[in-house]
Amino acid sequence: MNLTFATLLPGLLLLALGSLLLWNGTAVGATAKALPRSRRASWLFMGAGALWFLWRLVHLSAADELLPKPLLVAAFGAVAVLSFSYAPDFLAVRGLAVLTLLGAGELLYAAYMEWAHPQRLFMVGAVYLAIAAAIYLAGYPYRLRDFFGWLFARGSRARTLGALLAGYGALLAILAFTY
Repeated sequence: MNLTFATLLPGLLLLALGSLLLWNGTAVGATAKALPRSRRASWLFMGAGALWFLWRLVHLSAADELLPKPLLVAAFGAVAVLSFSYAPDFLAVRGLAVLTLLGAGELLYAAYMEWAHPQRLFMVGAVYLAIAAAIYLAGYPYRLRDFFGWLFARGSRARTLGALLAGYGALLAILAFTY
């Protein structure tokens, strides 16, 4: 992934998310409040995160292998499958955390050693904030439910956050074409 695409992708994602929060229709709040315990979202986010992680395991180099690859893939695959039965609460939030952490690695790798482009730090800073949020929410997934309850208690809160996210997303989308 090149730096332009690595900056454009989170910019467009933040722009879309911010636009949804700016619109703040009843469906937005209801969907956000239902997301942490949604069974469909669990299958989508945790399934995608597990597949991406297993794909990364399969493509480990020989220097990174601690155990034989088939054993690692089977063990982590079993943990992913069993999590749907034994830890179904807030699995969508944990799946989003996994996807955020895996995606952050790709984005940061694209910005690595790009000293000639200091504007990359706008993307890198946002990615590090997302990493911190993902680690926190993976440990305390019910906090996302609490945050959504607080956010949608007043329409102005969601719109203010939406404006901030959309503005930062637009900034990243514009900066993506300056490399």
